[in-house]
Amino acid sequence: MSDVMRRSPLLLLPLLGCLPWTVHGAGEEPAGFIEDSHLRILARNYYLNRSVQDGRADRKDWTQGFIGRFESGFTQGTVGVGVDAFATLGLKLDASGGKTGTYNLPIHDNGKPADEYSKAGAALKLKVSNSVLRFGEQSVDTPVFAVGHNRLIPETATGFALDSQELDKLKLQAGHFTSATGHVTTNSNGDLWAFYAGVTTPSVDYLGGQYQFTEDLGASFYAARFADIWNQYYANLNGRTDLGQGRQAGFDLNLYRTLDTGQARAGAIDNTTLGASVFYGLGAHRLTLALQNVDGNTPFDYLGVGDLDRNGRNGRDQGASIYLPNSVQYSDFNGPNERSWQLRYDLSLAGYGMPGWNLMTRYLRGSGIDGTHTPAGSAYAGMYGQDGVHREINFEARYVVQNGPLKDLSFRLRQTWHRANVAQGEGNIDEFRLITDYPIEIF
Repeated sequence: MSDVMRRSPLLLLPLLGCLPWTVHGAGEEPAGFIEDSHLRILARNYYLNRSVQDGRADRKDWTQGFIGRFESGFTQGTVGVGVDAFATLGLKLDASGGKTGTYNLPIHDNGKPADEYSKAGAALKLKVSNSVLRFGEQSVDTPVFAVGHNRLIPETATGFALDSQELDKLKLQAGHFTSATGHVTTNSNGDLWAFYAGVTTPSVDYLGGQYQFTEDLGASFYAARFADIWNQYYANLNGRTDLGQGRQAGFDLNLYRTLDTGQARAGAIDNTTLGASVFYGLGAHRLTLALQNVDGNTPFDYLGVGDLDRNGRNGRDQGASIYLPNSVQYSDFNGPNERSWQLRYDLSLAGYGMPGWNLMTRYLRGSGIDGTHTPAGSAYAGMYGQDGVHREINFEARYVVQNGPLKDLSFRLRQTWHRANVAQGEGNIDEFRLITDYPIEIF
């Protein structure tokens, strides 16, 4: 890990001065703070019904959310200054106290879901040439540190993030974060977690980049440090080719290497996880095969965010820094020593006179899970048995309105079935989601 990652986040500021500003776009003058500003609102309606088959409580609610985002332009000059801000509101439409835990509504001390909740935040941003440094509460998306957006209200993280694209084919990213907020927590100073381990880290640093060799071939490499938990490294290679006559083929390879570091709060970790997928497309049809393998006596773990309240109800949400093909709607297929495969089929109905309609179905199976060799004192001890096996089926139908006053309004119907033996541990569930998103451009 480089010195930049070990020291204060303030070192990201002089890092700006080390980049090749004159290579690309240095002479481009921004229109201005106001002229380049945008305000957008996403209206999201979310119904989730998870039926649990193992005697645990079901989870169900129907909610309405509003996510407003303001992005300013930059002031003119060598160093442009701007601000990004957000405000969110979540409303209960229907929910009961006996079926909480969807992470769409906070839960009060009496066990009942809240009628409404809101949060807001902002980040200051500085721009030099084609590099932007942000400080504050923001969304982050990298393979080793990413917050989630798969519930009513998105997660955020607070810290520094640098995004630089001075060369046409190269994008660099670096960050230092010290807190985060989950889907249903409203404070901005929640904890950063190793999600499965359930232990916190005071800070996360990451550094990496993506390089596009050609339009159809790209690679990336990232490294992250969860202080006193792990060092994690990620590599990716992806490509695609046009075979002519409406045919395409492609591949995506993802590799994670995770090793404990510092005080090793989650215990000893020595984990290598590989995900590989290939696809073949013919006109409106696409078939994908994915394989995933976890080599290690602990599961592949990743970011969790938010505080736990005193009843343990409103915190430690899953983040999104798991770029593996078999991380799907319910399960991540990431148990210790787990081998899994996926067969997926996608269909675009535009060629059949139904533009905007897309269908997807997939089947996944994981086996070989063995948690009996988890290191002594590990935070993962007891999570998995021997010979764990599970399977999951997903179905999704999506429609996006193509024109008219409701253009870009989208509907997603998602159904999953998950079945597992006791050694795998995630249980048997049926889950249905219906999500409506309506983006509104204010200016």
